Amino acid sequence: MSVVTVPSTDAASGPGSLQEGPDRRGAGGSTVRFLASKLGGALASFSLVVVLGFLLFRMIPGDPVATMTRDRPTSPEQLAELRERLGVDKPMHEQFIDYVLGLLRGDLGTSYMYNRPVADMIGERLWPTLLLVGTATLLAVALGLWLGVRAAWRHGSAFDRVSTGVALTLWSMPQFWLGLLLLIATQGLFPSRGMRSPVIPENPVAQVLDVAHHLVLPCVTLLAVIYAQYMLVMRSSLLEEMGADYLTTARAKGLRDDLVRRRHAVPNALLPTVTLVFLQFGMVVSGTVTVETVFSWPGLGLLTYEALRGPDLPLLQGVFVVLASSVLVMNLLAELLYRVLDPRVRES
Repeated sequence: MSVVTVPSTDAASGPGSLQEGPDRRGAGGSTVRFLASKLGGALASFSLVVVLGFLLFRMIPGDPVATMTRDRPTSPEQLAELRERLGVDKPMHEQFIDYVLGLLRGDLGTSYMYNRPVADMIGERLWPTLLLVGTATLLAVALGLWLGVRAAWRHGSAFDRVSTGVALTLWSMPQFWLGLLLLIATQGLFPSRGMRSPVIPENPVAQVLDVAHHLVLPCVTLLAVIYAQYMLVMRSSLLEEMGADYLTTARAKGLRDDLVRRRHAVPNALLPTVTLVFLQFGMVVSGTVTVETVFSWPGLGLLTYEALRGPDLPLLQGVFVVLASSVLVMNLLAELLYRVLDPRVRES
C-alpha cells in the first residue's frame, strides 16, 4: 500500500502544483491587463471630454459679457475691463491652457453670472439630482425586472403584449412632453415647482414628507421613460434562456415552474440587465436637464439650463465635466462588474 500511495501523492502534489502556478499567474496577469486597458480607455475618454467641453460651449451663440451688462449702460472701456477680468479676451489656446491647469488643481473656475466657485455650485446641486435619479432608477429597475420576467414567462399572452406595448410607447416619449402631460393630468394634486415648500416645516418628518411630495412628479416622469429599457432587456434575455437545456433538465427533475424560473432562468438572464443598470445610471444623471427644467427641480440639470442662457462658460464646462465623468465611471463599473459576474468573460 505504501509503495502505491507515495507515488500517487507525489504526482498529485508535484505536477498539479506546477500546473496551478502558471494558471494563477496567467489569470492575475489577465486581470491586470484588463484593468489597465479599461482605465486607459476611461482616461482617454475623459481627455476627449475635457477638449470637447472647452470647444463645444464656445460655439454657442451669445456673448457672456453682453448678457451680464444687458440691463445697465456700460461704456466700451468697462466692457473691455470686464472681458479682461473674465479672461475671454485671451487667445483660444491660452484660455484652454488655463482651463486644463485649473482642472489639474481641482479648480473648475468661477461662474460669470453668480460670481461663485463652480465647484461649490455643483456640490450644492448634486444632492437633489442624486435623490431624483437614485429614486427613479431604483423604482425603474424593480418595476422593469418584475414586468420583464412575467412578460417573458407568459410570452405571447395578453399581459405580454400590453406591457410591451406600453413600455415601447413610454420609451419613445420625450421626457419634457411627458412631464407637461403629468402636470396637466394631476391638476395641482402635486407640487409643480421646486424641491421644498416656501414655508419649510420645523418637524423633520414633515420636511421629509414635503420633499417626497415634491419628488413625485419628476420621479414618475423619469421612471415612466427609463423602466422600459430594463423591462425590454430583461424580457429579451429571459426569452433566450427559456429554451436552454438546463431548464429542460430542471423540469425533468420535477421542479415546479416557479422554482425553475426563480432559481435557474432569472439569475442567468439578470447578467445583461445588471450591467445595463450601471451603464444607464450615468446617462440618466446627464439626461435630467429637461425633467429638472420642467419641474424647476434644483439639480444639475436645471443648473445647466440656467448656465446656457448666459452662456456661463465656466459653469457649463464644470457641469459638463461632472456629468460626462459620471457616465465614464458607470461604464467602467459596468465593465468590471460584468467580468466578476460572468465567468465566461473572465476566461476569455
